[in-house]
Amino acid sequence: MQVSKQGEPNYDWSILDSERYYGLKNWGVGYFSIDSEGFLEVRPRRDSQAIRIHEIVAEALSQGYQLPLTIRIQDLLRTRVEELNEQFNAAIKEEGYEGRYRGVFPIKVNQLREVVEEIQAAGKPYHFGLECGSKPELMIALAMHNDQQSLIICNGYKDDSFIRLALTGRLMSKEIYLVVEQLSEVRRIIEISREMGVQPLIGFRIKLSSNGEGKWASSSGDNAKFGLSSSEVMEAVRIVKSSSLENSLRLIHFHIGSQVPDIQTIKKATVEATRFFCELSKLGFPMELIDVGGGLGIDYDGSSSNYESSMNYTQREYVRDIVYTIKYVCSAAGVTVPDIVSESGRAIVAPHSVLVTNVCDRISKKSDSNILINNKTGNPLLQELESILINDHDSSLLERYHDAQQKREEANNLFNLGFLSLSDKADADATYWKICQELLQLAQKQRYTPDELESLPVQIAEKYVCNFSIFQSLLDHWACDQLFPIVPLHRLNEAPEVEATLVDVTCDSEGKIDTFTDIEDERSTLRLHKLKEQEAYYLGIFMVGAYQDIMGDFHNLFGKVDEVHVCLEDNKVDGFYIENSIKGSSINDVLCFTQYDGQRLSQMMKKQLDLAINSELIKPVEGTSLLAQYNNLLQSSTYLGTKNT
Repeated sequence: MQVSKQGEPNYDWSILDSERYYGLKNWGVGYFSIDSEGFLEVRPRRDSQAIRIHEIVAEALSQGYQLPLTIRIQDLLRTRVEELNEQFNAAIKEEGYEGRYRGVFPIKVNQLREVVEEIQAAGKPYHFGLECGSKPELMIALAMHNDQQSLIICNGYKDDSFIRLALTGRLMSKEIYLVVEQLSEVRRIIEISREMGVQPLIGFRIKLSSNGEGKWASSSGDNAKFGLSSSEVMEAVRIVKSSSLENSLRLIHFHIGSQVPDIQTIKKATVEATRFFCELSKLGFPMELIDVGGGLGIDYDGSSSNYESSMNYTQREYVRDIVYTIKYVCSAAGVTVPDIVSESGRAIVAPHSVLVTNVCDRISKKSDSNILINNKTGNPLLQELESILINDHDSSLLERYHDAQQKREEANNLFNLGFLSLSDKADADATYWKICQELLQLAQKQRYTPDELESLPVQIAEKYVCNFSIFQSLLDHWACDQLFPIVPLHRLNEAPEVEATLVDVTCDSEGKIDTFTDIEDERSTLRLHKLKEQEAYYLGIFMVGAYQDIMGDFHNLFGKVDEVHVCLEDNKVDGFYIENSIKGSSINDVLCFTQYDGQRLSQMMKKQLDLAINSELIKPVEGTSLLAQYNNLLQSSTYLGTKNT
């Protein structure tokens, strides 16, 4: 298959072309592929066992769930936990490293109970622990922690009740570390531990001079929100020693930000943090652990670059560099190497979750009619536009574009002044977009495209209206321009012929996706298939398992979406079963969230209908039916009802 300039597809399209265009072999890293019939499938263990995502959607719909739909692939989540632990253990063995890997999952990345439970189950052979940064998360960690050989790491700001709660875990013999983020916390930890009669386990978060990189680079450096500067570390050391709690300080923690794209940033930070570890060891503290925090990235766009939505290293390289760097620095200082802790939440949970939405409409600037204007009104402006369209004067592409722009501006001015009818303005607009479409097609066949014509694909791109809310399900895309891979779930053996952007169903112009992943650069449009009447068209938005679920916003009162949790099943034809499901928000749920009572609203609605009946505006039977519809809607989804699903 050949792809012409600007990406216009030829019609001998194949599955391999879809894999290349949508980047599946790059960001998919073996988890996602296309089957022989053009359906997207997931391979949770990167082996031959595959599940059609389209069939998961069909099964969920048959069970009464609706789109949009979150699909969690539980076996993929388990695979991510196993791979991270196995890679650390392999690197430790290869390097002859004398410490252990003791990973923890940061609950903030995805607090859903089923997610935490699956991670704990997969991590049990590795004594994989939990990290928390708030009292609610600590309460989850304490209750769900069931392995005395695994860690609980407490980060974030702490009041007295937080500290007491953590020290309750120490009374239960849990290995729970209070990581000092602010100098004031040191004295409070000491005072409360004495009051409770328990020895705390203390860590210091270091405010590294090494700057982070990527969207969350401000997590590190001199102006970081959290951590102790070098002078504050020395003051904290003095306080701990004066309290005779030298045996309590055992951990150094640093965090240079989530989704760090450049491995050199990670290596520099690890060197600096390990130097702190070595110096504290030499001061007589029984240092045992380095917590390297988060930062292990996800290659959202598949480019393997140091771009914000990518990473220029593999997970294996990350692991090996962490192990080697700590060993090298400790060896040079003559200090025993520590056990290594990481909080690699994004890398674990992002790939396991897929958001599925259906395209429910399209917005197009192109006329479906192939008939020229043919001077229906004798308007000279329309005649000139038609002349540009059929290229009467054998003009260049750029000249035709300039002429068309001028005539369209004239048409708008004449309409605003009252000298052009609405019908003629509509014809002028339709002809202008026909000209742009033809110029784009011609430009794609040329070796060189003038700069001014480079914007044509975006100008004439269709908008596919998708049944979901950016603000509820993809908040990071709106808030910080995070990119997520988007792929049709089916028809991948067909050529995608429509350059499109996506818009959601909120009444907000910011509810859109107009930047898409690409290996070389961001795309401004995504090529999708023509919509077919009486046939649903499903899009999958991938790598959404980190942060998106919990940060969702109820903009326009669009609520949580339905979700299903899927597991592999050898004995089923389709290869999976739905282990668990969670119903999304009903209209009544989101109304309660904003202090409305559904029952009270129903009563108020009944009064309105009774007045209409008494005024003979509607019949009593109609009033009863309308009230029933109102009450039924209260229990329904906040999203659009869909046909042909």
